[in-house]
Amino acid sequence: MGRVLNAALGIVIALTLGALIMWAQGYDPLASYAALFQFSLGDPYALATTFKNAIPLVLTGLSAAIAFASGPVNLGQPGQLLMGALAATIGGLYLDLPPLAMIPTLALLAMAAGALWSGLAALLRQVFGMSEFIVTLMLNIIADYFTLWAITYPFKDAAAYSPMTPPIATSGWLPEFGDWNSGVLWMLAATALMWLLLTRTRPGYEWRIGGQNALFARLGGCPVDRNFVTVMLLTGALAGLAGGLLIMGGPHRFLRGLGANYAWDGVMIAIVANNSLPGVLLYGLFFAAIQTGALGMELITAVPSEIVMVLQGVLVLVIVASREALHQFADRLAARRQAQRRAKHASLVESAEQA
Repeated sequence: MGRVLNAALGIVIALTLGALIMWAQGYDPLASYAALFQFSLGDPYALATTFKNAIPLVLTGLSAAIAFASGPVNLGQPGQLLMGALAATIGGLYLDLPPLAMIPTLALLAMAAGALWSGLAALLRQVFGMSEFIVTLMLNIIADYFTLWAITYPFKDAAAYSPMTPPIATSGWLPEFGDWNSGVLWMLAATALMWLLLTRTRPGYEWRIGGQNALFARLGGCPVDRNFVTVMLLTGALAGLAGGLLIMGGPHRFLRGLGANYAWDGVMIAIVANNSLPGVLLYGLFFAAIQTGALGMELITAVPSEIVMVLQGVLVLVIVASREALHQFADRLAARRQAQRRAKHASLVESAEQA
């Protein structure tokens, strides 16, 4: 209940502040929000586009949430996404397989590349004691420049005027069902599988205990070091899969700036969701909705699409800041009720003794 109240409070305050900003600048907030949600949720095509845009947000959010809940501070989602996208692109350029084999193969290549990139950070942590927090951040920069070099020189489309690869084989394109991209099924399946793994299996229990208290987990017999490596590989694979699905779902080639802010938004979503995997899915869809509708809002009402960044920032600040305050309020309320019950019980006992 507290999480629902916290989320609703954050969304209401963010939308209210956004409305005040638009009103102060002479825009009509109601018309602006109507256009925003019309272009993101108002018809089947808009809804399908929102779900498609949510895929990288949710998958990188799952990656960050599982890592944070399990202990490792994996902030390498941007680099792991790029490496996964590059691996899927190279596979799509040079492999010749039927679609039923090609699509899973490219997805596995993307996951392997993401896991390898996060595995470097895990290796440096285990061998040299280097902080994965710093190493994953540094690997993001390396991945950014390495992929830019790769699409500028060895894999560049000779007919293109800017850095990009040729299109991958059509057998590697994700199928579409009307307006809906099948990548949405991958997103939903990944969310369900990760939730089951984290909450209904022994490894998931060990990961969560290790994230809450590593010393307790070690004394309890959990293989903390092995779990650290496993979580780093798994979360890297999820971010890599996000990159692979970006390529296979369109534009079907690696373009400069492909990753955009997807991965950092995914990290932000994990923080807002407090590492809850269903929460990651819901917040990912909400963030995708306001990002998808931003351009339509700007087109119809002339409100700058950057207002969405304000909404996201306020949403994060309000939810994270109010989360602890709501917990403290709930604890005080529960303590007061318990004290009242004890006082009432004591009064009844005293009355009975006097009688």
